[in-house]
Amino acid sequence: MDHPHTDYTSRFAIDPVAAASMGTDELRHNFHIDDLFQPGRVSLTYTHYDRMIVGGAVPQGAALPLEAIKATGTRNFLDRRELIIVNIGGAGSVTANGETHQLQARDMLYLGMGSTDVSFASADTGQPAKFYLLSAPAHQTHPNRLIRIGDAKRLDLGSKETCNERSIFQFIHAEGVKTCQLVVGMTQLAPGSVWNTIPCHVHDRRMEAYLYFDLPETARVFHFMGEPDETRHLVMANEEAVLSPGWSIHSGAGTSNYAFIWAMAGDNVDYTDVDPVPLGELR
Repeated sequence: MDHPHTDYTSRFAIDPVAAASMGTDELRHNFHIDDLFQPGRVSLTYTHYDRMIVGGAVPQGAALPLEAIKATGTRNFLDRRELIIVNIGGAGSVTANGETHQLQARDMLYLGMGSTDVSFASADTGQPAKFYLLSAPAHQTHPNRLIRIGDAKRLDLGSKETCNERSIFQFIHAEGVKTCQLVVGMTQLAPGSVWNTIPCHVHDRRMEAYLYFDLPETARVFHFMGEPDETRHLVMANEEAVLSPGWSIHSGAGTSNYAFIWAMAGDNVDYTDVDPVPLGELR
């Protein structure tokens, strides 16, 4: 199968015993994803965590098509999948089934199973769109829906005193757009706040992926992972992603404030279906 516009790789699932023995390079090779946003390319990582695909598309010039890859085993990318697209760059558009959707920064588009002729375009190649792609297997078709950042369900949480004042934007939730299994949202930390997802939790019924962005070039986020009594960390730069298996915590602290997109796939779409981990139990 020819993929003139697409780069892709795959990641096997790692168990917690194996992860506990890994050094930095091994952890990054298995859980860290960089080079998501390459000019004129679609970059995809097929994972064996609930068959989630994590990717990026940066259209420049002509429209950039979403091509099927060997790992999906289908003629079209979305023949047996659903897709969520979040724009973290300049204004752009996504075309599917002959209909074009305009996405500003932080808008999200859901495409249901069976959508065809999907392509990406930038309004200004000098400030290209950066489309973050999240796809999981689907069992039925739900309608395509555009959700603007102003229409997302917003929750303001945390405080300056605990350095975790933040706004959570739930794009997909029980009262909103229907999906088969994808759940996606975005968290924006306020200036002076750096912690996310503390106290932390695990959720064995679904995996998760984080994309850290809006991070200054010289700043970093220390992302914490691992079983609660066997934690590890990964150092994350701007516009890099990390995979979080169901057995792992997923938390972080930055050298400045930042934003991140969280996405889940698995057995349950209920936000509250988590197993909390008290701070005193972390090691």
